[in-house]
Amino acid sequence: MKIATFNINGIKARLPRLVEWLEETQPDVACLQELKSSDETMPTKEIEAAGYGFLYHGQKGFNGVAILAKGTQPVEIQRGLAGETEDEQSRYLEADVHGLRVGCIYLPNGNPQPGPKFDYKLRWMSRLRERAKFLLASEIPTILTGDYNVIPHDDDVWDPRVMATDALMRPESRDAWFRLLGDGWTDAVRSRHPAGGVWTFWDYQAGGWQRDHGFRIDHLLLSPALADRLVDAGVDKDHRGREKASDHAPTWAILD
Repeated sequence: MKIATFNINGIKARLPRLVEWLEETQPDVACLQELKSSDETMPTKEIEAAGYGFLYHGQKGFNGVAILAKGTQPVEIQRGLAGETEDEQSRYLEADVHGLRVGCIYLPNGNPQPGPKFDYKLRWMSRLRERAKFLLASEIPTILTGDYNVIPHDDDVWDPRVMATDALMRPESRDAWFRLLGDGWTDAVRSRHPAGGVWTFWDYQAGGWQRDHGFRIDHLLLSPALADRLVDAGVDKDHRGREKASDHAPTWAILD
């Protein structure tokens, strides 16, 4: 079973690239982030025509997450995270699909920091950890995947000095990340590429893609039951170089 995550950076703007990727790679489950579309304007027909059930939590112009399942419709469990009733940002969607619990995540960026956006990021990570603890305690085979907006290690970025003051690499962000992992989750890509040097994002600015100045912020976290079934994990890097591509590349794990 292949499970992938893909920050699409505008589902309507990137729809040809998305359908192309689905047809070429045939993931069983695909989690999308940064849809930038309201529920009313989602390209449902095009996604279903590609052979995928389509569950989404949209927001006009910003954020938005979706879970796609090959040949079936994901069964929604939860949208949004508990803890802040006033939080209306569409950043979390959870569903049962193909015998797994899948959480799709678009974690706040947190810049500029310090400031309210960074504070919101850290609170959001704390709320995610609480949900993740519940899922672990329930012993449900779970994958929590998406754009975490966290660069966990210095070898997850082309030059750590460039990002040293960014919210993605702040000690508080990394501390929250490792607290989450410490509860029992496995970073699928890291477990298969322990030396680092694997990027999932290349900025449109300053020739990031052309110079391979990237970093890794798209992650797949596996509960213990799924970690034991991990076969491989990687990045569909070539899709980042295509015409009118997202600034992220699809990232995936294969489970036995």
